[in-house]
Amino acid sequence: MISNRESKFIKSLQLKKFRQLENQFVVEGAKNVLELLQSNLEIVNVYATKDFQDKHSVELSQVSSLVVEAKAAELSKVGTFTNNNSVLAIAKIPVAIEIDSSQSILAFDRIKDPGNLGTVIRIADWYGFKQIVCSPESVDCYNPKVISATMGSFARVRVHYTSLAGLLPTAQHVYGTTLQGDNIHQLKFQEPAIVVFGNESEGLHEELKQYLTQEVFIPGYGEAESLNVAVSTAVFCDNFRRLLKR
Repeated sequence: MISNRESKFIKSLQLKKFRQLENQFVVEGAKNVLELLQSNLEIVNVYATKDFQDKHSVELSQVSSLVVEAKAAELSKVGTFTNNNSVLAIAKIPVAIEIDSSQSILAFDRIKDPGNLGTVIRIADWYGFKQIVCSPESVDCYNPKVISATMGSFARVRVHYTSLAGLLPTAQHVYGTTLQGDNIHQLKFQEPAIVVFGNESEGLHEELKQYLTQEVFIPGYGEAESLNVAVSTAVFCDNFRRLLKR
């Protein structure tokens, strides 16, 4: 059973200021929690239904002292899922580390939508990018909606927050998506690189364009005005991996 004190605490972690104050975040649903259990992230508590505990006794054995039995209705009440019939966990936000410039990085200028950030974290994981850098104005990567949209990839991809104007000049290869760029299908890419994407509605900030070593355009063949930033990320990552100079 989840106590009133625990319930209030879990709900408070839906807000960024309390996540930062407590240095903890919430993970909801079977897929995300099972990925959390396999990661190196520090787990504080696991609230699970009896059914989930019976099905995943092996995975939970390593944190058995942290497991609290809860009803599905309790999980739905304290979390953000409309229906959660399995599990919810609380984990520690990892200590900040330096950006590894020896690896290619995906960077996002003022990404605001939690679903978009969660999806691009999942895309980064699929294409082997271990780091994402977001401008400080971007949505918090530990927002419950972001965590949910990652489908477990939050456990493998590290998200940093820093000024892109300070980061981009340090890289030898900086690729950015613009409407004036060269056709992505006709390019060869080099690593390590920083691939930067603009804001969902405003695109890439003008001050950042001066740091691009290559402007890249994703050609369209229909009449849509633009691509969602997550879709653009997937298209770019696929071409980046296929078109690397060997």
